[in-house]
Amino acid sequence: MKIMKFGGTSVGRPDRMHQVKDLITRDPERKIVVLSALSGTTNALVGIGEALAEADKDLAKNRIDALHAHYLQFYKDLLKQDDTLVKAENIIKEHFEFLNIILKISFNEAINRDILAQGELLSTKLFFTLLEELQIPAVFLSALDFMSIDENQEPELLKIGEKLKSILAEHPENQIFVTQGYICKNHRKEVDNLKRGGSDYTASLIGAALGTDLIEIWTDIDGMHNNDPRIVDKTRPIAALSFDEAAELAYFGAKILHPASIWPAQMYNVPVKLLNTMEPDAPGTTITAKETTTGVKALAAKDGITAIKIKSSRMLLAYGFLRRVFEIFEKYRTPIDMITTSEVAVSLTIDDTSHLEEIKQELEQFGIVEVDENQTIICIVGHQVAETKGSIKTIMDALNEFPLRMVSYGGSRHNVSILIDASLKNQALKSLNEGLFIW
Repeated sequence: MKIMKFGGTSVGRPDRMHQVKDLITRDPERKIVVLSALSGTTNALVGIGEALAEADKDLAKNRIDALHAHYLQFYKDLLKQDDTLVKAENIIKEHFEFLNIILKISFNEAINRDILAQGELLSTKLFFTLLEELQIPAVFLSALDFMSIDENQEPELLKIGEKLKSILAEHPENQIFVTQGYICKNHRKEVDNLKRGGSDYTASLIGAALGTDLIEIWTDIDGMHNNDPRIVDKTRPIAALSFDEAAELAYFGAKILHPASIWPAQMYNVPVKLLNTMEPDAPGTTITAKETTTGVKALAAKDGITAIKIKSSRMLLAYGFLRRVFEIFEKYRTPIDMITTSEVAVSLTIDDTSHLEEIKQELEQFGIVEVDENQTIICIVGHQVAETKGSIKTIMDALNEFPLRMVSYGGSRHNVSILIDASLKNQALKSLNEGLFIW
């Protein structure tokens, strides 16, 4: 069995849904198909929730109507037969009646999560209706029946596996199962979600829970590239990555893969392939436990970074100083990306500034606190990149013209991270591309 996940752009147009249908039927292997919401839908649903949170029901209504109009055209372009057109119309009617009912009741966070779930529910039901029209045998699986998270919002992998195995056993003759990415139930049995990019996470969790042979992540890019193709002209897909390399790239900004999606596959050693829906025969990128060639493989950039520097002469030989600093970030549930230290200062970076002022005030008990916003982390990734002879010199030569705010080197065998002002990101990526890769 394998898992095939298709992102929003892969199902975002009727013709692309037909392409997905072709891809899932071109081999007889048993498979679970995980679908995201149609491209643009989740953003629209977020906008509806934001309008309701601000008690602007007129704006929420306008946004609901605009999204409704999109789906009313979508299903007519997707399907041909009268019976399936009626079925799709009723599906859309049901979900938009739900959204309109919400306009009449008190808004809260649980309702907001219900709103966000509508995208995946709509895409999977419409796709399943297409399969029915084409008489392609398949089973519809509701992710809300098996995907669950605990009180800490962590997936309950053992329960997920038990429930899925039980459901699959009821359909021994079926080869295709269709389900939603992103959505789940929480420990209170409420509709919840796996946060942004959660469809990748869903696919990896299902693959890990069932111990499948392969997880395929289908997007509109032919694999993980060695640099950002939206910024740099000369990039190329990477044929193979280790789990550790892929995790570093995903965490530090490679948009093709959600960072959380690596660990379940890595834990249960399930290979992951990144493939292109629009170019299905392209080799893409294969991610496994196998370490490949040493040296620099790829670059990724993470925007929206804030650097915090705490300068204090009391740091010198101060036992427990870093622990007390970290406890402040733990108190406000704010992860740290990079950290460098000296005898009189410590610098670190965060990407969540929701509690920045409170953190800054508490850090001021230790000394002078400086905050630099609008920073970018550029991550240089490869197997043993930090240990490969000459690699650091080559990286620094490529960045010779750029002022560097921080450098993190040696914390990982697979990663050298550079912090620069966000305004310099594009030029730095281009310079690194020329300096690190031979064309």
